[in-house]
Amino acid sequence: MPMDFSTFLTQINDALNAENGPNLAYLLRPTSPHGKDLLKSFRSPTASTLAHFKGSITSPWDEIAIQYVLICSHIARLRPGEAFKEQSQLVSLFFRFFIENRGWTLPALFSILRDLRDLAHDADWHAKVHNQNTECMVEAARTVAKAFSSCMTDRLSPPDESRKWGVYYVVGLAMKCYFKVKRISLTKNIIKVLDNSSDIPALEFYPRSHQVTYRYYLGMLSFLNEEYEKAEQELTLAFYHCHIQAHDNQARILAYLIPLRILKGHLPSDELMYRFPVLADIFSPFVAAIRAGDLAAYERALELREARLIELNLLLTLEKGRELCMRGLFRRVWLAADKGTRIPISMFHAALLISGMKDIEVEEAECLVANMVYKGFMRGYISHEKQMVVLAANNAFPRPAERPAPLASL
Repeated sequence: MPMDFSTFLTQINDALNAENGPNLAYLLRPTSPHGKDLLKSFRSPTASTLAHFKGSITSPWDEIAIQYVLICSHIARLRPGEAFKEQSQLVSLFFRFFIENRGWTLPALFSILRDLRDLAHDADWHAKVHNQNTECMVEAARTVAKAFSSCMTDRLSPPDESRKWGVYYVVGLAMKCYFKVKRISLTKNIIKVLDNSSDIPALEFYPRSHQVTYRYYLGMLSFLNEEYEKAEQELTLAFYHCHIQAHDNQARILAYLIPLRILKGHLPSDELMYRFPVLADIFSPFVAAIRAGDLAAYERALELREARLIELNLLLTLEKGRELCMRGLFRRVWLAADKGTRIPISMFHAALLISGMKDIEVEEAECLVANMVYKGFMRGYISHEKQMVVLAANNAFPRPAERPAPLASL
């Protein structure tokens, strides 16, 4: 049976009295079926035509209900900018209620903040298409940051009913907004507050989805700051805690975890690439080049995928993977020399020429070999006078991951 506005108000009141957070969240979601039902009750709802409903239920819920109808109306008429403004007002009204109540309100908070972010995305996209300037996502990020403060400052609720159980969900949402608008540095303030707070539960006690999102963005921050060891740690935890059916989220994590593992010499399996074709399209050429020690193929892969790698902030990372490819090439020289301990530099020079480095001189080849030795990809030394590379009798080419702090030395 279609829902009218009186029934809508009654159901909101019932959810409040029962402290039913999930049902309250459902009632405030514009995509819920009753949104369309309510619009049929009003030809063209406006704030003035709905004003007489104020006082129908306790404040601020009378105004929140009116805002909900206005939001649904703007969405139905494809006005995302106006819908975002009304949703911002709804969230502001909700905050007045939220800060005086316990954690049962968190499902509703999560829902209205998620809708705010989605509407901000739609509004910014709509404005861009029409050559207009707007910063709805920036404004949404500020609003979400206020919600974070409201969750953190709950001092009165019992521990199991605290608003603090919403902290990591809200932080994850704030980070999504900051990354979207490329204001990544602002996330550091939130992380600092969390690190300095001793009165919130440990991360592992929060829902797994909250943990995964937070660890993913921590890993991303570390990745962008070239703190590769920490990035690998956080992204690995995020991946193994990610729900097995959350395929898209797994792919997002692997897009940054795979190159970190490649830099340690752990190449992705064919099975993993088969499961994620989009990632296979990006990484398989690099993996094949490393396995073959084919520098020319590696350079072609970088060139062909440059735009995509820049978009994903992966270009510099995969450029560093060129050293893995060179290690593979030099190891083939060693194998061709029957694993001898004394190999002329001229052989490494010839290998580089064959692999596509046409203009390289012997002196440059010597420098590249010296760099491989210095970074631990090869064990030995160079006799410059005799133009000879003297390799260790045992383990001349250690596994890349066996090098001391392999990611920290990049």
